[in-house]
This record gives sequence, structure tokens and C-alpha cells, in this order.
Amino acid sequence: MKIQILNETFTLHPSGAVFWEDQNILIISDVHLGKVSHFRKHGIAIPQNAVAENFKRLTDVIEHFCPEKVIFLGDLFHSAKNTEWNLFENWVTKCKSQLILVAGNHDIIDEKHYHQIGISVLQVIEIGNFLFTHHPTEKENLFNFSGHIHPGITLRGLGMQSLKLRCFFHKSNQMILPAFGEFTGKFILRPETDHIVYAIAGNEVVLINRKET
Repeated sequence: MKIQILNETFTLHPSGAVFWEDQNILIISDVHLGKVSHFRKHGIAIPQNAVAENFKRLTDVIEHFCPEKVIFLGDLFHSAKNTEWNLFENWVTKCKSQLILVAGNHDIIDEKHYHQIGISVLQVIEIGNFLFTHHPTEKENLFNFSGHIHPGITLRGLGMQSLKLRCFFHKSNQMILPAFGEFTGKFILRPETDHIVYAIAGNEVVLINRKET
């Protein structure tokens, strides 16, 4: 789904990524690489193929848009280095886009390890009238793209059935991206009348323009 923000065109992708057309930048939040291996190490039953699925989804969305740059809005890696770091290093060597990480609260791996594989690590990024952070942030005269919250929305049917979906949560001066990674969970938000919600339903992004109660 294509939308306009401050006269710029952005594409909302069902993976949870956002593509900024004029700047040729792909924006991704909360991949949480290493989380599957971390959970499995502690005895939590998560399918091993979930590891490969994270990398496949990253590759697919980057090959779809062919961006010059990819900005990760924090929590790229879930915790300390584990076996998935080697897979990540291999994936980076095959990625043709410039990779930039806006550090999040889970990004505890020393920056030198990212620098060694060609990834820049920053605290915030400003491009024109846009501010890119991990935590939702308000700054005067800037529109903020962020993550961290893993936003979700609950949709309810007439028969009392409900469905919880990941979503892009759009406020007047801010958009919170859904978590990109597998097994990252959702934090259900209650939109107010001036909020716009774009829910991810399978391979579609669907506009939800009414308040859910």
C-alpha cells in the first residue's frame, strides 16, 4: 500500500517494512535475529526453520525493492552473539544494500562487530523532515519513524470472534512499524479517532480507519 507523508511516497509492505521511494531507502524494525536460537537454548519449543525464515524474509523484501540503503530501527539482534550471528555475517556478505542500524534496547552486541562487517551503528538518523529512532520519539517539525512497541490491532466481528494482527500505527507526526522478526509478539494498541491503522493480513496491508473498542 502506498501512502503520502509530508509529500513523500512510502510503500507499506506486508513483511512489516516501509520503502521510501524518493530516497530509495528500506526501513525495517525489530528483526530480533538470534531470538529463536536463544529460546531453543533455554528449552522453549520453537521450530528451527524459523531461523531460516527470518533471513528469507529479509532477502525477499530487499530483492523486491532493491534499496540503496536499509535502515534497521533497532533490535536487529535479540541479545548476545549466538550461532545466528555467523548466519547473519554470511547474509550481510550477499546483501548489496548499505546497512545502517539505529541502536535499540536489545542491541547489546559491541558496535565493533557490526563495523567489522560494514554496518554503521547510530543512535538516531535525520533525513530532511524525517526522524528515525528505535523508541517512539517526538521532535518538533519532524515526522518520526520508530519501532520497539511491536504494534498490533484487534479486529472484532459481529459474532464476537476476534483477530489480532500486526499493524503500522500512524499518528499525526509518527509511524510505529510492526516487528519484522518471527516470534516477536504483538502489543495491542487502541487507536484514537485521529489515528490511522494499517493492518497486515497475510500478504496484504489493509487500511483500518475506525476506532476499535
